[in-house]
Amino acid sequence: MIVTLQPHGPVTVGIALPVPEPWGSMIQQARIDYGEARAQHIPTHVTLLPPTETTAERLEELLTYLQDVAQRMAPFLMVLRGTGTFRPVSDVVYVQIARGVSSCEQLERAVRNGPVWRDLDFPYHPHVTLAHDLPSAVLDRAFAEFADLVAEFEAGEFAVYVHHGDEVWRPLVTYELTGDQVGV
Repeated sequence: MIVTLQPHGPVTVGIALPVPEPWGSMIQQARIDYGEARAQHIPTHVTLLPPTETTAERLEELLTYLQDVAQRMAPFLMVLRGTGTFRPVSDVVYVQIARGVSSCEQLERAVRNGPVWRDLDFPYHPHVTLAHDLPSAVLDRAFAEFADLVAEFEAGEFAVYVHHGDEVWRPLVTYELTGDQVGV
């Protein structure tokens, strides 16, 4: 897919670690089945940079910076296990990261402190969203249905996504982690 960017004006970017198959599609379909219509346009992921508005010019700087980040960071083992929630602060149920948290934190810091810096609404807590802004009964169901999930995979890449106000996240570029720096 080729994403066309306007040479001037705002661009909304997000940066994330994709969750590979078979878990990515399984979780995305569950989100859709729970009634979260926008999930059909949101690949299953662990957020590194939440939706952030920038300019096309600044995006070019970011892409160059991210190439350097990817060349420094090593791939790492990620284990997803069980569920958690941010309720009552936020109506979110998620799959917990049981292994790979420190690597996610290190990568998130590197990504967010580049040319497109932003404050976070909440402290960074890497996770995989299962259900968001849905009725309590649906959130409870998601929490129960994925409580026994265990998924293990190598997190070896991250992706930059853009959208144009339509909540459809389009992949722009993917960077492979090729360095030797590991999470502490």
